[in-house]
Amino acid sequence: MPRRRTSSSSSSTAPPAPSAPRNRTPQPVRVRRRSFGDFVKAFLAFVVLAGLVVGVPLALAVIAGWPFPGGAPSLDWLQREITVQTFLHILTVIVWFAWAQFTACVLVEVKAALSGVGVPGRVPGSGPSQLLARQLVAALLLVGATAASLTPGLSQLGHSLEGNQKPAVAAAQQSPGLFAQQQEQATATAHALAEQAGQAGQAAARADGGSSAAHGDTKYYRIRPPEGRHHDSLWEVAERHLGDGRRYKEIFQLNKDRVQPDGSRLSEASLIRPGWIMEMPGDARGGELVEMPDEAPNVSEQVQQHISDYAQTGDHAQGGGEAQGSGDAQASLPEQRPAPTPATPATPATPATPATPATPADPAHAPSAGHEHAGPAGEAADSLGLPEALLAAPLLAAGLLGALGRRRRQAMWQSALGAVGGRRGMEPPTPTGDAQDVHDALLVGADPEGVRLLDRSLRGLATSLTAESRPLPVVYAAWMSGNGDLHLQLAQPAGKPPSPWRQGQDQTFWMLPRADAEGYETAETAAPYPGLVSLGTMDDSRLLLNLEAVPGIVSLSGREADRAAVFASVAAELATNGWSDRMTITLVGFGDDLTSLAPNRIRHLDGFEDLFETMSAETRQRRGALGAAGHDSVLTGRTGPAQHTRWAPHLVLLAARPSDEDALRLAELAADAGRLGIGYLVGTEGTDLPGAAWEMEITGEGRLLAPLLGLELDAQLLPAAQQRAVVELFTGTDPGRGPGGPANTPPFLVDISEQGRPAVYARLVGSYEIIGLEAPDGERSAQLHEALALLLLHREGVHPRVLSSALWPRGVTGDVRDALLERLRAWLGTDPDGTPRLGTDATGRLTLAESVVSDLDVLRSLYYEATQGRGVGSRQVRGRLLTDALVLVRGPLLADRPEGRYRWLTHEIIDAQLPLLVADTGLALSEFHLEKNRAEKAIEALNAALRTAPADERLWHELLRATHATDDTDRLCALAADLIGRSGARGLPPRTEALLDELLPTWRDGVAAAG
Repeated sequence: MPRRRTSSSSSSTAPPAPSAPRNRTPQPVRVRRRSFGDFVKAFLAFVVLAGLVVGVPLALAVIAGWPFPGGAPSLDWLQREITVQTFLHILTVIVWFAWAQFTACVLVEVKAALSGVGVPGRVPGSGPSQLLARQLVAALLLVGATAASLTPGLSQLGHSLEGNQKPAVAAAQQSPGLFAQQQEQATATAHALAEQAGQAGQAAARADGGSSAAHGDTKYYRIRPPEGRHHDSLWEVAERHLGDGRRYKEIFQLNKDRVQPDGSRLSEASLIRPGWIMEMPGDARGGELVEMPDEAPNVSEQVQQHISDYAQTGDHAQGGGEAQGSGDAQASLPEQRPAPTPATPATPATPATPATPATPADPAHAPSAGHEHAGPAGEAADSLGLPEALLAAPLLAAGLLGALGRRRRQAMWQSALGAVGGRRGMEPPTPTGDAQDVHDALLVGADPEGVRLLDRSLRGLATSLTAESRPLPVVYAAWMSGNGDLHLQLAQPAGKPPSPWRQGQDQTFWMLPRADAEGYETAETAAPYPGLVSLGTMDDSRLLLNLEAVPGIVSLSGREADRAAVFASVAAELATNGWSDRMTITLVGFGDDLTSLAPNRIRHLDGFEDLFETMSAETRQRRGALGAAGHDSVLTGRTGPAQHTRWAPHLVLLAARPSDEDALRLAELAADAGRLGIGYLVGTEGTDLPGAAWEMEITGEGRLLAPLLGLELDAQLLPAAQQRAVVELFTGTDPGRGPGGPANTPPFLVDISEQGRPAVYARLVGSYEIIGLEAPDGERSAQLHEALALLLLHREGVHPRVLSSALWPRGVTGDVRDALLERLRAWLGTDPDGTPRLGTDATGRLTLAESVVSDLDVLRSLYYEATQGRGVGSRQVRGRLLTDALVLVRGPLLADRPEGRYRWLTHEIIDAQLPLLVADTGLALSEFHLEKNRAEKAIEALNAALRTAPADERLWHELLRATHATDDTDRLCALAADLIGRSGARGLPPRTEALLDELLPTWRDGVAAAG
């Protein structure tokens, strides 16, 4: 594919300049001419160094003598009188130590300056001394060829060493913190932007002269973050991408003194920081390089913007190394996100605000679970009608998907045990329309691994604090960064975090790397922060606000529809999230249909009076309970012997602003809410809600703003149409709501006659086998088999993005997915009439032809024909069909699937459907045989079903009845003993005990004798 070239001219009206690469290999080294003042400074530095390093020890040796004792000291000196001479001796020793320390600093700085590689070592306790040594060595080397790039100027002599080593803005990118930015950081950023504006102005002024160069072929490298103790260096970059580490000077000259994304500059070849961008020589090679930032699929949009901004500070924009900052001030400046506004330290009334973690410097660490890496433009085009709001909400999608799966399993068991609606364990209705799109979006967007790590990390923290007899700190917010690290922002310092947690940028931040979080095991403790809920993302990091910890009300302003989308998202995630044990969510004035998501968590109230009456009583009750338990807050009740039900949070979502009088009553009620575990999120049209501790605004473009908190997020939303579709998915699982007839029909019926022999037959129940196809290429075989299994389990159709997210949970580009689909089409082939066996329906979903069949399809069709089709009117046909169906069962679904594959089965309910279907088949065949008093045949059928569904209580009951029908008491006693042994410490279920009492009244005597 030909490479696209893009112009880097800063003026849209400038005539096109000849396209030419900006890189020159090698770059000429520009050496600054040395002035007379440089020689004077170097001479003075030499005199000072000679005096301090050589003169001082000589003078001390002559005046006071050498510091080394002439012999072993005795204990008599301890009894001598302390005189003035004693103090002089002590001062002499101190001066000797100071000289030795300064000399060590000089040696360290000389070594670092001459080598040009590596950060100078830090001499312990020698801040000012090492700074002085650095300046003197630099002045001495200023007459050398490379002195100008080795050290800061002498004008910085009065600055502290710590201040010189601390970057102005980089701290904000390396650790979380919005309000942690200091005033000098904002000032440094402003200077950097001004200088960049000047550089852009110079580029615009020279645009008419044809000096603009295309950078379509220019290569860039982004400095990687440290891995353990290993830090990236220009030498290693040159060695990897130029083939010779000694060519690091070419990279240095290309990027020297150019403004980096954090506002600082490259002044020394040995001092580079993670996230900096390096322009590379034209012959650089390697997969980590970025040639076309606008089209690079694996580079985040923010990094692309950084590269584009950085490209405008090159030689063509700087005038070949002329003085910077003197360009036209009216030149256009690339759009940049301003630095956070500094704020005064937080007080109890205005708590510290949530912080923003570092933006991952490495694009490979961008979030990928459940998402395809197709780039911003390709992602939108590749959604194929799926709701983008749910695709961008991985934690919400994972919670909804998990809750929907649990609801479907529960509905199937209810229908199987009680025959509700006549469905008897058949699968739930297939969603259509918007509900189908939302379900596919949940499958693609869900990040269950992220939910699992968040839950284990928080519970692990609570367990560690309990082991140290420490209370839980108050957490205002949590940030999940793009690379999976978890940052907690505390309301106030809480000491050193327990291992493996680490200190963040200051004492109010605790951080847990993803690698350490993966080492946590499931902890049997109460969820410490169940009130955390996602609000949106900023710089690839997701913010979770702890609503129950806010000391007051959180207000949300904006248009009513936009507020409703935020409220629905918050309510849905709180109701279904995986990091909470239980809670109460009260919805006031909206969302009465959302109660179907979690009836045990969500309740709906019509008006404010009902809310005030309810919350007043609960506030009094919680205050009294805390006082009686001796706890300061609900957090202290969640460590130690945790009270899961007693200290569950209560979160109130009030969509419409109450009247002024009611708002004052609510503000008074919420004054102590943070301590009691009660949170309030209230919608308002303005920003003057009484008692609002934090104020937020949702815009029509989906941005969540909180200027006083320094927040500007891409809001997490659940719009009205998608809310209705989600509710439809949950209400559709109710076995009592569906029609009795259609719900009994399987989604795909197979022609079970001889004429219906399929062209391709896959055996899924048991080990995976395929009949009718040649074995695919060994390298692609496992992937093709997995794709075919997914399609066979979803005869209604599979969205291409659902297929790719199932096969590549960490993400994949669209071209890789399309290539797999082409291989799958070629492997499956066509029917005799030329119809492809892998097709696409009107909605764009992938479907299989009727000639491709699985044994699960046959099993469902046989059971349906036996119980509702031809077998209803013919006893002989029913018996044959049920027997054939039971023969197909060879074990669990995909019994020999490879480890690490088929993880998408965790989102399916087939693991619950298959045992129920097999149990229903065994029960029907047992009933068929018992009608003719063939107890042995019935027992044989029940035992065959129990091999696949050993936990189905119905099968054991029928087995007891069939065994009782044999009139063999010993056999019945042996079966009862087997049941008791399987029940373990929990004992037999009540209905099983009642049945044994009826069939074998003496069974308890046998248990007592065995005990």
